[in-house]
Amino acid sequence: MTYAYAPALSPPQAATRPPRSGSAWPLAHRPEAAGEARKITKEILAQWRVADEAADSVLLTVSELVTNAVEHAQPPLNLELSRDPGTRRVHIEVVDGGPAATDGDWAASCTPDEHGRGLEIIDQLTAAHGDHQEPGHAIHWADVNARA
Repeated sequence: MTYAYAPALSPPQAATRPPRSGSAWPLAHRPEAAGEARKITKEILAQWRVADEAADSVLLTVSELVTNAVEHAQPPLNLELSRDPGTRRVHIEVVDGGPAATDGDWAASCTPDEHGRGLEIIDQLTAAHGDHQEPGHAIHWADVNARA
């Protein structure tokens, strides 16, 4: 599958693997990362002229994946976005430093019924999603149907 990559809004500095043609944005490993990731994604989706309903699904998926990385994984944290020109699916990757020994402050302070719905939301919004571990990092990905 060939993907068309988004131009970088800032120079990529991915610490875990080389970025692909300007498609990666480093994020600070802190709660504000989800908002920064949404801002980047919104600008890219506007460039791609993705319809509002599909853009909302992409933005919520990005937010969930980045939040999970901040709460459950080690730094570094990178966002990658691409779009398949044939299917017009938006491909999202959130790359983190692998599982953390303990949960972040928010997840650790919640009762079990206050969190844990992120993957259910992603199931509803995406055509496909998954994750895999590589030495030194984990990749969490999702594909969202996003016809213009």
